[in-house]
Amino acid sequence: RIYLSGLVGFLLVLTAEARVGNSSQLQFCTETEQCLLFDRICETDKYEVRHYDSVKWVSTDETSLFMEIAAMRAFKRLFNYIAGANENGKKIKMTAPVLVKISEDKSFWQMGTYTLSFLLPSEDQTNPPKPNDNKVYIHRMADMKVYVQTYGGWMTSMSDKNKASSLSSALDLVGAEYNKGFHYAVGYNSPMTMFNRHNEVWFVVGDDPVCPSSEELES
Repeated sequence: RIYLSGLVGFLLVLTAEARVGNSSQLQFCTETEQCLLFDRICETDKYEVRHYDSVKWVSTDETSLFMEIAAMRAFKRLFNYIAGANENGKKIKMTAPVLVKISEDKSFWQMGTYTLSFLLPSEDQTNPPKPNDNKVYIHRMADMKVYVQTYGGWMTSMSDKNKASSLSSALDLVGAEYNKGFHYAVGYNSPMTMFNRHNEVWFVVGDDPVCPSSEELES
């Protein structure tokens, strides 16, 4: 019985760590060794629904008119942290994706606060080193389900706004419940990558996810 409970505990640890895992498990995560893994719940021709386990991120907030400017400043801050600007002077591996949390009540020509987050690799999930910069912080994101729409090219304020609008329209059409207060702009590529870029927009599922089939939509 002790052996069995130990084995179950070991498997639970393995499972928990595996949610930040080998990027070879995702065909669009090609530039980092580790990536945020997920379970696909369902999909339609407009979006998919994924489940993500609770994991830790290193984040920073930046206020600007445009996501691009905020992301540039915030990225530098977070990059310094993983390059060794932390209490242990430890270099931390880059992972994917990078998240930008964007408020939905911001109009295009209005200052907004953007939260940029790097996923911590599996070896730093349990006890990540404390950032030296007081604008950088570690936080645990709750276990969540998200509605996802993917797109290529460059992730800009305009492309993100268009895709977020496209996804919310598709969700409204089927009466899906989701958090309308914010969405995530999600990037998987280095700024140096010119082709085959993979971006996503996420809305957090509010209730039971809705995934009607094409037959249901037609009826």
